[in-house]
This record gives sequence, structure tokens and C-alpha cells, in this order.
Amino acid sequence: MDLLKAENLTFTYPLTDPPAVSDVSFRIGEGSFAVLCGATGSGKSTLLRLLKRELVPLGEKSGRVLFCGVETEEIPASESARSVGFVMQNPEQQIVTDKVWHELAFGLENLGTPQPVIARRVAEMAGYFGIESWYEKNTSDLSGGQKQLLNLAAVMVMNPKILILDEPTAQLDPIAASEFITTLKKLNSDFSLTVLVAEHRLEELIPACDSLLVMEKGRLIAEGPPRGVIRDLAGQTELMLSMPAAARLFRALGSEGECPLTVREGRRMIEGNYDGRIRSLPEKALPEKGDPALEFKDVWFRYGRNLPDVLRGLNLTACRNEIFCVLGGNGSGKSTALGCASGILRPYAGEIRVLGKKLKEYKNQSLYKNCLALLPQDVQTVFLRNTVREELVDAGVDAGDLPFDLSPLYDKHPYDCSGGEQQLVALAKVLATKPEVLLMDEPTKGLDAGKKRDIAEILRKLKASGVTVVIVTHDVEFAASAADRCAMFFRGSVVSTGAPEEFFSENNFYTTAAARMSKGIYDRVVTVEDLVRLCELNGKKGGGEAG
Repeated sequence: MDLLKAENLTFTYPLTDPPAVSDVSFRIGEGSFAVLCGATGSGKSTLLRLLKRELVPLGEKSGRVLFCGVETEEIPASESARSVGFVMQNPEQQIVTDKVWHELAFGLENLGTPQPVIARRVAEMAGYFGIESWYEKNTSDLSGGQKQLLNLAAVMVMNPKILILDEPTAQLDPIAASEFITTLKKLNSDFSLTVLVAEHRLEELIPACDSLLVMEKGRLIAEGPPRGVIRDLAGQTELMLSMPAAARLFRALGSEGECPLTVREGRRMIEGNYDGRIRSLPEKALPEKGDPALEFKDVWFRYGRNLPDVLRGLNLTACRNEIFCVLGGNGSGKSTALGCASGILRPYAGEIRVLGKKLKEYKNQSLYKNCLALLPQDVQTVFLRNTVREELVDAGVDAGDLPFDLSPLYDKHPYDCSGGEQQLVALAKVLATKPEVLLMDEPTKGLDAGKKRDIAEILRKLKASGVTVVIVTHDVEFAASAADRCAMFFRGSVVSTGAPEEFFSENNFYTTAAARMSKGIYDRVVTVEDLVRLCELNGKKGGGEAG
């Protein structure tokens, strides 16, 4: 039975052309697990919002959406709120109360549910999601992963028939993201809950789904079981970049048979088909270390006199002309460190130097004049105008100098852009200040694999021009391909640093799918490209040619 069905759905934002969603038709069966993917700006978020009546954006819409055979506009408001659950990309945007327990009860209270029923359902849901230990906490004190889990629990307490999620792991560290996806799979299998999730992180989602939907420029170009869809996308280079590492390896080697989707399946393919005589690629020459560009020396910081320390004796050095990536769990202090480096936050002990000069010696905003710039995690905080065009003009951005094209967005309000598009607009504004030290907090959030590759190339060009780039990121694949050095944060301090080949090869969880797939077979592999080269160098077992 079709639980959700879209028929010839088209949507255009005001004063824009072409449509954000164009003639899209699909159906989601009851109890299925569907994944929606596509490039940044392909229309995924707009499509999902059209499926829930309360979130339909302002604009011109045609076609229809049916839920349980009834058009969504005809469903009573209370039924729509209860039955169609929606989890947004940014956890902060969905939390509306100050306490965890109240957030869980809020939806049921608004539906007029009797108090004994609310108490029972909230207790049951808190137990199911393991929320009891922070049940009385302030929502503002939760980590990013906890906030997103709370959002999910607050939706699930209303017993929805379908759960729609828009890039729910975009702001989660790798372990929290994996746990969140595991929870979605458990809800689907335990309760036959219908799930539709749009994501760029597809490594674990695609193997779990029944149906894969692919969008491109507002159109649905592929739909069906994931292995078949990936087979049909073989010639679509940009879209293949987002597929699981095992599938990309399979296609790059020109292998035949059933396409592997998981790390385990990819590992079996390597072990069964390729020799292991050559264990590793030639070591890359390490770039010479320049003078320090950003230094933390025994830095301590807390948000309040009676609150625990967030930075605990932090020592960190990023050198001139390098790309330095900082990884670690939600709440480990990474973003706080960038806040301190940019002068937004003030440590109570220790010293920070930028380009060899103490931070406190920069007077009259001189720190921000062709010296240091910060791209914040919440990029909406940098938007001040009504259109992207006005934003760029206001910042003095020369479109000809940008390494990416923003012209399709010029007439859009920045808030109407997708999360990934907002990242690019904000990056353009930040680059217009021509900094020597560029700090970036989750710059690949909401970006597809092709855009991430483009961002990495932009950063390499900036590095070549003399810019030092310090990036806080949860994106291990991006860090592995873009960074000169990586650092691991834990409880407010750095516990390890190293080149990506060393850093990711030695990690078990904070590492790439390619590293996990090849561990024990090959050494110092961190990207799919590394793995393809080694398979080709070794050749197929029995002397056959690789690929």
C-alpha cells in the first residue's frame, strides 16, 4: 500500500526561475525505508517540505501530494501534525522549550492529549531513546547529537505514520551520526515505521534502504532498489562521487557482477580479486613547516564562572600555508577554540597568537582587516540582505574572482537557499575580506561530494596564495582528501596530530570507509583513490589485469 504519493509535483519560489522542483512523481510504500539524494541545490529540501503541509514554502505549486490516499491539504491539521513527522537539518531550529522533558511533551500538549497519556508516552519514549540521564537538563546544555536525538524522540512520541528527515546528521560527528542512523534503522525494523530521509552522508544509509531516489536540477532522475540505481548511475560521475566507498571502488575498477554497498562487501571484493604484494603507495613528501600562523599555548576557557572548562590547557599550532583540520566529538571544544582564535570568546588563561602577534595586541578591529576571518557553523548569522545578489554586493564580492558560480541564486533570499547553497554564499562573503588566516567551522555541511571536491580545490588555491586554513569538521572523507595535517580534539585539548595517511590509518572509528575496507590488506590507505591505485598496482589474483 502507498503511504505517500507525489503526482507531477512542481514548485517555484517567488521571483525565481526555473522551478526548484519540476514534475516529480514517486510513491513510498508503507513500512519502507527510502533515501533521497542529489547534488546541493537539486531540490531535495524543497521536495521534503512540500510533503508536510505545515512546512510548504511560499511560492507557486502544482501537482498534488497524497497521504494515505488523501490530498495533504484536506487532512485535518491535528492529523497532519501527528502522522507526518519531520526532523530538520539544524537541531537548534526545531527545539522550542527550555527543558528536555518539556520538549518531549510539547507536541502532545498542543494536540490536547490527556495528561496521563502524555506522562506514559513521554516515559516510554525517554526509555526507548536512552534519554533518562538527561531528562531534567536544559535543552541549551545538550550536545549536537543529543539535540538531534531529542528532536527525533519528540516527533516519535506522537506516533507518526511516516518520518521525514532533512539531512539529520549534517551537524553530527561520525560516531553520533552512525548511532543516529542505527536508531532510524531500528525504528523502521521494530515498528515498521516508514522513513524518508534526504542526506549527503550515504555510506551507511544506502545499504539500509529499500528505495533510493536521486534528484538532479529539480527532477527525479532515478528511483528503485539501491544496487540497480547505482548501476544505472555508472556514467554520472558527479552523482557517483556521493555513493558508498565500496560502490565507487567497484565502478572505478570496472568490476563486474553485483555492486558492493558496505565496507564488508567491499573488503570481500578486494580479498577475493586482488593481490596484496604491494602493501602501500610511495610515501608523500611532507610539506616543509612554515612559521606558526595560529598558536594556542596552554589555553583555558569556560562559559561561566561556575561552569566546567571547555578548553583545558589547549596547545595547538597551525603553520603558515597549510590546511589544518580539527576533528572530534560534538561538545569536545572545537568550535569554542575557533571562537577564541577569532576574538569572539576570551579565555581566562593561556595565550593565543595570530601570525606571531598576541591576539590582545590587535587593536581597533585590525585583526579582521586582511588578517583573520571566520566562517561560522551557523552561516545564516552572516546574512543581512534580502537577496543573494545584495549580500555579495554588500560584501564587495567580485563574481569573476569566485571559483564557483552563484548566479542561479542571485534573486533568492539567502534563507530560501538550501543549506549547501548558504554555505557557498557565506564562504564567498568571507573570502572577500582576503584573510591570511581563514577559520572555517563545518564548511562542508550540506554540500554534496562534488561541491566538497570543489571546496577542497578552492582551499588548495588559497593555500598556494599564502593563506593558512584551519577547519573544524566532522567530515572525515573531506579531511582525508584536503588536509595537510589533522588533529583530534578530546575534552578540550588535542590528543593527537598527524598527516592524513598516518592519522586516519591509526584510527578505528574516526577514519574513512576506504581505510576500514583495506585495514590489514593494505597500509596507509585513506581515500578511495588510494585504494584504486593499490588494487591496480597489485593486479588481479592469478596474474589478471586490474579493472
